[in-house]
Amino acid sequence: MSKCLRFHGATRDRTAIDGWFATRDPALAALARAWFAEMRACGPDVTELVHDGYPTACVEDAAFGYVGVFTAHVNIGFFQGASLPDPAGLLQGDGRFMRRVRARPDARPDADALRTLIRAAYDDIKARLASEAAGEAPRV
Repeated sequence: MSKCLRFHGATRDRTAIDGWFATRDPALAALARAWFAEMRACGPDVTELVHDGYPTACVEDAAFGYVGVFTAHVNIGFFQGASLPDPAGLLQGDGRFMRRVRARPDARPDADALRTLIRAAYDDIKARLASEAAGEAPRV
């Protein structure tokens, strides 16, 4: 059984996501767009889709991150965030798997630490996919 959250329909076509950003508050959308661009830049195998109303970044069809724009803040979320190293203490949430970083135009998280989390989430999902392909037991 896979421990990766998988979404059919993930693609490299940016049209849906770019359209999503265009319908949000410009200041918050700019903040979310910048962090989603970091996810997109992780590698040529990154795909994307809008899932449950949020831009979601995947490797193949396995989700690793998302952004959400709310009334006064942006969430930068990680589907396997509970297992990510977070020495800067940016991650919030107490769910079994997911964690998020909250950002506002006037209260931005440490950029280097957040980039490190995004890269760790990407590397983690790639390792999970490789492990599944090799027939190893799923990582939790």
